[in-house]
Amino acid sequence: MEAKTPKASKSIMTDLVLPSETNPLNNLFGGELLARMDRAASIAARRHSRRIVVTASVNHVAFNRSIPLGSVVTIEAKVSRAFTSSMEVYLDVWIEDRESGECIKANEAIYTFVAVDETGRPVKIPPITPESDLEKERYEAALRRKQLSLVLAGKMKPSEASELKALFE
Repeated sequence: MEAKTPKASKSIMTDLVLPSETNPLNNLFGGELLARMDRAASIAARRHSRRIVVTASVNHVAFNRSIPLGSVVTIEAKVSRAFTSSMEVYLDVWIEDRESGECIKANEAIYTFVAVDETGRPVKIPPITPESDLEKERYEAALRRKQLSLVLAGKMKPSEASELKALFE
């Protein structure tokens, strides 16, 4: 299988925050943002694998900045690392300043997807070849995050988590 770059999976979704999507403080509901991120991430995962994909986990979400009513929100998703059948998708969430048009990073998240066949069984996917410094950084960190997740789930012995051990040596 030929490797792909993260930009081949890039998915960008831009939308407006409407009144029905806000909490009593007139900010976008966190759950609404999670749903939008899940859709953007699934498109990126499907672009990478060219298969049916399912959300396996939401590994990290940082709600760093509230997103007010009327904001233009852009979610950018790219596959940061591919494993055998699973892939990590890194998401950046931007809000556009209403007056200047400047984009400000509001949030970020990391989702994991698994590529499956028509019966729901995992299938092999192409590897990733990162290009930019940021892509390389996210690629390397993805293996540490996977090992940590496996250790916490009891599916890997801490002594076998070589990438995590290297952080502390």
